[in-house]
Amino acid sequence: MTGYMLFSGTANEELALKVSEYLEQPLSKAKITRFSDNEINIKIKESVRGKDVFILQPTSAPVNFNLMELLIMVDALKRSSARSITAVVPYYGYARQDRKAEPRVPISAKLVANLMETAGITRVVTVDLHASQIQGFFDIPVDNLYGAVLFNDYVKSKNLPNPVVASPDIGGVARARYFAKTMGLEMVIVDKRREKANESEVMNIIGNVEGKDVIMIDDMVDTAGTMVKAASALKAKGATSVMACCTHPVLSGPAFERIENGELDELVVTDTIPLKNGTCDKIKVLSTAKMLGEVIRRVYNNESVNSLFETN
Repeated sequence: MTGYMLFSGTANEELALKVSEYLEQPLSKAKITRFSDNEINIKIKESVRGKDVFILQPTSAPVNFNLMELLIMVDALKRSSARSITAVVPYYGYARQDRKAEPRVPISAKLVANLMETAGITRVVTVDLHASQIQGFFDIPVDNLYGAVLFNDYVKSKNLPNPVVASPDIGGVARARYFAKTMGLEMVIVDKRREKANESEVMNIIGNVEGKDVIMIDDMVDTAGTMVKAASALKAKGATSVMACCTHPVLSGPAFERIENGELDELVVTDTIPLKNGTCDKIKVLSTAKMLGEVIRRVYNNESVNSLFETN
């Protein structure tokens, strides 16, 4: 695999090093600095002419800085005659603004897709897009990986006596159904009404959770309001325990305090976003390095990516 190179931005260097270790491929050198006014300055320190290049850079907080860093690095690589540029973006920022839900609002997820393509990205690898239709915003190949597969072994290791899968809202039913299918479990739904952004009110539980060990599945946890309120509603309906499995630990605002003090027994997340804002004994972090490394290997060798996630 000498024909490709792996670069990392500064958003999640720890994950990039783990991917590099899995692939037995050292990270290529790039100097990333800032001018005194915080403009980003990047210099690629190795020749990339004719190479297939992979850049690992989630566009997580600070999202605007990390997105610009990705775009500027792509521009540097394109102008250095890289043959192809694959952006490995474990967390795709602005994905929640994926449609015109009301007049005079942007579709920011589409704008970001346009920026990535214009910069010169030829393929995108990401994990658990907030809305799967975002793939259609691109005119280049997009691999949207299922983060839920990472939770399978961990959930099995818990040996829960009476497990059931739950979707924390109607919009996450497809994701929860996929997980329930891979685990051979039944599914329930938490029906909630969202009054405004980052606030939610749990309204009803669709399905029986009496005496069940509930596993909630979602793509991200932001302020943790939905998860904590859903856990309370599930336990009020007789659930024995409530675990949440969320791919992207955005964890902004009062998230850590809510998780620590709420009725959620455990939150399992991945390292698509580094936990920089705090810690909590209830949070367990699983690594995406092996999955991302294997996908990079398969993309480079023109092998199937979907076969990693197929279920019977």
